[in-house]
Amino acid sequence: MVTTSGLFRIAGKLLLLGLLVGLAIVVLYPLLWMGISSLKTNDEILSSPFAMPQALDFGSYARAWDRGVGQYFFNSALVTVVSVFLTTLVSAWAAFGLSRIEIPFSRIFLLLIVGGLMLAPAVALVPLVKLMQSWGIYNTYWALILLYTAFRIPFTTFLIRSYMVGLPREVDEAAIIDGAKTRQIFWRVILPMSKPIMASAVILHVIFAWNEFLFALVFVGDDSLKTLPVGLANLSSRATTDFPAVFAGMAIAAVPMIILFILGQRFFIRGLAEGVGK
Repeated sequence: MVTTSGLFRIAGKLLLLGLLVGLAIVVLYPLLWMGISSLKTNDEILSSPFAMPQALDFGSYARAWDRGVGQYFFNSALVTVVSVFLTTLVSAWAAFGLSRIEIPFSRIFLLLIVGGLMLAPAVALVPLVKLMQSWGIYNTYWALILLYTAFRIPFTTFLIRSYMVGLPREVDEAAIIDGAKTRQIFWRVILPMSKPIMASAVILHVIFAWNEFLFALVFVGDDSLKTLPVGLANLSSRATTDFPAVFAGMAIAAVPMIILFILGQRFFIRGLAEGVGK
């Protein structure tokens, strides 16, 4: 016989299951609709936008690629990869120094880094434009790379430091006894032990850089240098009569992020759980 408390537990589990199913539908349905629409013709999208395509038309992907999506994809990949490398390297070094080494005024440095999280990008647009122009890198890849790196270092440093603080001090002492120097301790001991949080930091930065729109719109003017978010916006305005190509471009932009998260979700969840929870 099921007791009252048992009924409440079953009802709670069913309610939670229903919420999770509803959330999955909300997240997955737009992606599925976008992918299905990219395989339709214009007439099918306009006449029956929610119906399945009568025949799969993959030509929309070729048209989208030829209309600039291929170049936009390369630009986003280049800016993302370089900024990820710079951000994680600098942030890991900073986190190591703030968590594993006794340095003067470390608390002040930590407060300054955390204070960087409060700076809104939109507020700094005008001085940043002047700065990039004075450096001669306005309307170049480096403008976006430096901006993405600078604005993500505070958060990434704070995230990695939260993880490194919880690592046992005994490993540092054992490495010092074995004759290891500070840089060797970082590269050979602490960094390998910090793989989960490093993976989380990389995934979060990739998602940010891949989808960032404001800086990519303001600091890059040439169409050949535009990243996917701005390029797809331009494609949508130009290809007003070719909706399948627009949806195909959106699908091309979304697939790498989906694959990245699926491959790295184990490290991502573990790194955030162990890092933020400390």
